[in-house]
Amino acid sequence: MSILDQKKLIESIHPFGLLSSEELSKLMQKIDIAYYPKETLLISKNLPSVAFYIIIKGYVSEYIDDTLHTVYGEGDSFDADALIYGTTQKRFVVSEDLICYEIQKDDFLELIQNKRIQEYFLQDFITRHQHLKEYSQQNQLTPFLVSQVKDIYLHAVCIVTQDTIIADALKEMKKLKATCILVRDENSYAIVTDTDLREKVLMGKYDVSDAIVHIASKNIITIEKSDFLFNALVLMTHNAIKRLVVKEGDKVIGILEQLDLLSYFANHSYLIAVQIDKAQNIDDLKEVQNGLKNLVTTLDSNGVKVRYISKLVATLNQKIYAKVFTMYVDESLQEKSALIIMGSEGREEQILKTDQDNALIIADDMDKELFVEPMHKLNKALLEIGFVKCEGNVMVSNAYWRRNLEDFKNEIDNWIASFKGNSLQNLSIFLDAKCVAGDCTLVNVAKDHLFAHFEKRDDVLAHLAKATLFFETPISLFSGFKLDKEHENKLDLKKGGIFAIVHGIRCLALENKIKKNNTIERIKELNNRGVFDKVFATELIESFDTLLSMRLKTMLYAKDQKDINYINPKDLDKTSRDLLKDSFQVVDKLKKFISFHFHLEMVS
Repeated sequence: MSILDQKKLIESIHPFGLLSSEELSKLMQKIDIAYYPKETLLISKNLPSVAFYIIIKGYVSEYIDDTLHTVYGEGDSFDADALIYGTTQKRFVVSEDLICYEIQKDDFLELIQNKRIQEYFLQDFITRHQHLKEYSQQNQLTPFLVSQVKDIYLHAVCIVTQDTIIADALKEMKKLKATCILVRDENSYAIVTDTDLREKVLMGKYDVSDAIVHIASKNIITIEKSDFLFNALVLMTHNAIKRLVVKEGDKVIGILEQLDLLSYFANHSYLIAVQIDKAQNIDDLKEVQNGLKNLVTTLDSNGVKVRYISKLVATLNQKIYAKVFTMYVDESLQEKSALIIMGSEGREEQILKTDQDNALIIADDMDKELFVEPMHKLNKALLEIGFVKCEGNVMVSNAYWRRNLEDFKNEIDNWIASFKGNSLQNLSIFLDAKCVAGDCTLVNVAKDHLFAHFEKRDDVLAHLAKATLFFETPISLFSGFKLDKEHENKLDLKKGGIFAIVHGIRCLALENKIKKNNTIERIKELNNRGVFDKVFATELIESFDTLLSMRLKTMLYAKDQKDINYINPKDLDKTSRDLLKDSFQVVDKLKKFISFHFHLEMVS
């Protein structure tokens, strides 16, 4: 390998790419190449570290006590901590003949006087993980990631009292060049828009001499000025509104208009929402799907975190569900039933279409046979639109998932009382239930019943939690990752990591009667309740986000539906491999926590 090639290799390894050309050249003069045979002990608590190692060829295993912690391979480096702190409790053993670069201890300690290098090596897991993400996306950062409501133009706010006559309020609105009127009533506000003026004054029964309170609407949606613009977009999309009232604490400071927001972002999510609202038939909704995939691709390529993409897409998908529901269910039946989505859709973690999980809860005073034909039509329509058939038949077309409320309560009792696999699986599925159309109080009653009757069922919880350990975390001894030969030496992101986090957190949420559906929201609430500390909660969130982000990329570019969960680590750059390894280590940490917490060693 030439000096130029060596320099390019070192420069490609983070954080050495942060060095200037001159600094990198000086470093190259201090780097040695070394060889160590298999089973050489490089570092231990009794063998102080003498160098910082960068692997050219071979593998090194890191042990904590007698447990294998990780395996380092080509392009990996270790162990800065042993040099910085002068001690370690770990053992580093050559597991396959090693050729490596060495930076001697004094030279390395001099190197980290550079603040950019120092910051990287002295970071904790969370900061390092976030640093690596920023590094991998440094050329893709966009206003999506950093812009807040306060960064955009806000329209002047026109506030009047409830007894102000309409004519005077309009004069004040014109004077301020405001786009709407807020009507103050003690500590609350109502809003008057152009639509209210048109329908209630020009075409309605009120006159401009009447008090404005008569034409005001009370359901205003607010957002804090420090919140992200992306969340403002989600709020507008979800509530089908064109403006938000911006607050700073208790004070109203302005109005955020949809047109300004969309001009700022220059994406077409609002057009998709409009398409859904205006759809007259299934063919109209089919066209929406192409727009959704294009939106996801654009957001991902612009560096938007997957959790925000999934939130926006979930909002749009829920609008599609609700639209189909109104198309095929008679209005008199709509208010007597609740359409629910479950699984990743219910958790708002599904991005592109996988299989659907849905059900219908019917009011007890209704004949469930009235819903058979509408639900079969609804299911057929969803399939046509692109919501894939559920292999487990968890769909409204299946009578098991189409029941009266009392029947659902009885079935919930059966799930709670049983250790059978199907019952435990159905319990897991229903825990993620979210209402998207109809009378949502039916869902709330069913969930309240579940949590009220799930008292002191540690035995059921343990059997339910055992599934967290069902799939092996794909880290192996010699390759760094355990690959699936049946899938072209790739690893399964869903089985290897995503499932364990989702299901483990879901079990903890059930135990603590947390009614939130989203995995990240559940993690935050578990942290708030002291189930685990903030550091571990943040590690879980960052790792979950990393795994979902990598899965999204495989979904966007997979040629076959069967490949959407699989990734080949060899196709990843060094930074992405590090992120993946870090994430799997956190998955293992969670599995150990779940195993200890639920005493899984006692579960047969």
